[in-house]
Amino acid sequence: MIAGFVAFSLIASGVYILNDYKDRNEDAAHPVKKDRPLASGKVSTGVALIHMALLVAVGLGIFAMLDRYALYLVMIYVFLNILYTFRLKHIPIIDISIIALGFVIRVAVGALLAQPHIPLSMWLILMMFLGALFLALAKRRDDVLLASDGMKVRKAIDGYNLEFINSAMVVMASVLIVAYISYTISTEVQEKFGSHYLYITVFFVILGILRYMQITFVEERSGSPTKVLMGDIFIQLVIFCWIIAFAILIY
Repeated sequence: MIAGFVAFSLIASGVYILNDYKDRNEDAAHPVKKDRPLASGKVSTGVALIHMALLVAVGLGIFAMLDRYALYLVMIYVFLNILYTFRLKHIPIIDISIIALGFVIRVAVGALLAQPHIPLSMWLILMMFLGALFLALAKRRDDVLLASDGMKVRKAIDGYNLEFINSAMVVMASVLIVAYISYTISTEVQEKFGSHYLYITVFFVILGILRYMQITFVEERSGSPTKVLMGDIFIQLVIFCWIIAFAILIY
């Protein structure tokens, strides 16, 4: 499992390098991304591409020794990201769907590498996809705001505007909450965890989603989900309380 985590991290890093290589000129005009190694010129394109090839090759080699089905999934992940980098990222809606699908593939690979294999729950697939779409839309909203200030940092941004993204985020948030509620009250899940009170954790999920929407719509700083997660005490407390509540209910 640890070897798989390392291997996927290597491959994902290689994919990100390829994406940064393709976007280096656009990133140079971005107020934050301009400091990335390729966009700023701190790292040459030749060195970056060599590192990319080595990372992907080593990662695929490790997967070849671990599990052939996980290898097939990872190869699909790499192929999709190549298509995304050179073409699909410029097609509105398709771009964020590929991003979300990438996270689903991550989860599927983890399930295959677990010993014994963990069957993928339809709830996990649905909520992972919906959650990733929600976050991807929030990132696109940041790009739309930059475009309104005269900084067009992405071609696909022509297919988005604030009204569409705001509405889409509300839809994703609503469906995600309904999916999580359905998950907590399903007979299968209640029997699996031995608790009929998992629905209590819905409270924290709603709080977390509302806070992220507040950060996106009110504070307008949704460009980096990682920075939001690492820098927002409210969201960190909600996640902590969700984990504690879930643990108490099932143990």
